[in-house]
Order: sequence, then structure tokens, then C-alpha cells
Amino acid sequence: MIELVEIHRDFLVGDQKVHALDDVTLTIESGEYVSIMGPSGSGKSTLLNLLGLLDRPTSGSYFLNGQDVTSLSDIEQALVRNREIGFVFQMFHLVPRLTAAENVELPLILAGMPPAQRKAKVAGVLEGLALTDRSHHKPDQLSGGQRQRVAIARATVTEPRVLLADEPTGNLDHKSGTDVIRILEQLNERGITLIMVTHDTEMGRRARRQLRMIDGRMHSDVLSRDHIDSGDEAS
Repeated sequence: MIELVEIHRDFLVGDQKVHALDDVTLTIESGEYVSIMGPSGSGKSTLLNLLGLLDRPTSGSYFLNGQDVTSLSDIEQALVRNREIGFVFQMFHLVPRLTAAENVELPLILAGMPPAQRKAKVAGVLEGLALTDRSHHKPDQLSGGQRQRVAIARATVTEPRVLLADEPTGNLDHKSGTDVIRILEQLNERGITLIMVTHDTEMGRRARRQLRMIDGRMHSDVLSRDHIDSGDEAS
């Protein structure tokens, strides 16, 4: 489903070139549950932004469902992003002046879905995340855990095939964070490919496949022994 081939992403910081991603080659199959870990500055979020078509590589190729998406225009990438990819961020990124339901509805408006169909779909997603009684509340009227559930609803209302989560529990207490992770894992169990960046080793170890990055390079790629019979590393 996802294939990165010799990906480099360079940034200029003053007169210094920084290799945020350095020759990353990676394949992720449909339905996998993958965590990406590593120290600050290791390239985790840069990789996630590239996977989400929020950034372009300096060189290399990114294939999504067999299509080289690095060759697409910005508009074409936006269409693929809206149709195929959902995002959950640490800071929620909800629109403050909109209600929970209106925030969830935004991707459907961008996708051109008719109003009646949008309303029914939003109601269903909010009900599935136990947010029906909060649908008319604005973000500042919600708890952190509720805001992240709204963000998950918004990310999944278009039924994406890939869900990208960047430190999804970073602003939550332990209980709320655990609840959010369980929701993400339930979505993965239904077939969504889940790719999560986290600094929390405990959370990262829940994933079936664990990638670790150091200095922009893939340092290790391991299948969790909790999910496989043998201790072999992923190929």
C-alpha cells in the first residue's frame, strides 16, 4: 500500500543543510499497525508529514496504492489526501468557532458530499465515538479526551484507508490517552492502516510493528513479539 524508495528530505538552516530524512526506504502493507519512535529531531514527524502528503521529499519516490504521488500537482495531492488519508494531531487542530459536529463535517464539505448525506454520516460517526451529546459543543467546552475523539471522528468520517497519528496522546492524561489509543486500535482492527508517531515507549510497543529512527535514518524495524509467534525482525 505504502512504498518509500530512497527518500531524502533536506532543509536549510542558515547556511547549513540538515538531512531530516536520509535515504529512507520503507514498505507498509494495508491494515498494518505501525509505531514510529526515536529521539527529538530524528525525523519522525517529517516522515509522517511526507506520508500524509503535507510535504514533498527532496528526492526519492513515494508510492501510495501503486501510484507515484510525488509526481502529482498540489491539487491532485490534496484530492488524494482528502480521499485516502486521515490525520490525528497532538494539538487536535479543531476550528474553535465550530461545533464538534461542524468540525467533523469539514472534510465532507471539501469532498462535495450533499448536505443531507453529510449530516447523517457525521451523526453516525459521533454516535460511534460516544459524542452525540457533545455534537453542539465547541472545542473549549470539551475535555481534552473529548476533543481528541472529535479529531478522530473528523479524521475517519471520509473512511480513509490510512490514519496518521502524530503524538495523539501527548496532551492527554493517562486514562484519556489510553482511551484514545484503544479507539485508534479498534479502527485498525476494522482494516484501517494505522501509523503513529510517539515518544511514549509504552504506547509505541502496543503496535504490531515498531520503527525507530535516529538522525533521519531508519535504525530498526521490528515486529512485536506480542503479535507474532517468532521473534524475527520485519523484512
